[in-house]
Amino acid sequence: MVGAGTDRSKTAFSGGPAIVLVRPQLAVNIGMCARAMANFGLSDLRLVSPREGWPRTGAYRKGAYAAAAGAVHLLEGARLYESVREAIEDLSFVYAATARGRGQMKPVMTPAQAMSATSARMAAGEKHGVLFGPERTGLDNDDVALADAILTFPVNPAYASLNLAQAVLLTGYEWFRAAHGDAIPFDVEERSPPATREMTLAFFDFLEGELDKRGFFRPLTKKPVMSRNLRNMFHRMGLTEQDVRTLWGIVVRLVEGPRREPKKASRKKQAEGADT
Repeated sequence: MVGAGTDRSKTAFSGGPAIVLVRPQLAVNIGMCARAMANFGLSDLRLVSPREGWPRTGAYRKGAYAAAAGAVHLLEGARLYESVREAIEDLSFVYAATARGRGQMKPVMTPAQAMSATSARMAAGEKHGVLFGPERTGLDNDDVALADAILTFPVNPAYASLNLAQAVLLTGYEWFRAAHGDAIPFDVEERSPPATREMTLAFFDFLEGELDKRGFFRPLTKKPVMSRNLRNMFHRMGLTEQDVRTLWGIVVRLVEGPRREPKKASRKKQAEGADT
């Protein structure tokens, strides 16, 4: 299954810190982590002693691949290790993601702080990684002891437990911002240029004239204030030329009533009525 936002015609980002899932319990969670990684251009997935084994077959494989939503290349390229030590041997800096203080006197950083530093250091040639623990218990103290720093999330202190894929997603988001910027991928397409002041003032004159005919400005002493409020309301909209033409047409139809049918169409209808 491929997600709705997938576009194979565009260049995919890759690289980033290694995502090391330590003793993950469910294959479907591994699939969701792969999806989160693909969202933000992370491509190094490492698995340490998955409880259900890896690679999986049958229903386990189907569940993981469905959860990956098109990021199956990360599942197929995932590397399997027996221990955390083996999984991080080639890395120069490692974070341990945890929601609890461990009393190990390590620097504690948010994903924004950590990924900003990681982006700069990886650009200089270093290899970094982040450890994520089992879904039920998280990393144990021996796992954390192998890391250089602790990565934690600013969350509700009364409910700090994150889903495994959520933790990977938040980390990936901050990595992408730090490494590639946070410009939005698309913006509103301007289909019509902004209306000129001459155009908007002409519309105001027309609208206020029609409202005046129908007794809108009552009492008359309040007309200047009501008129200013009306104009300011439209000014706040940032009207385009098309907006003004549309609004003008609306008022015309309300004042003049429905359009008359073209004569040809009317004659055709009369002829059809005579035949029946």
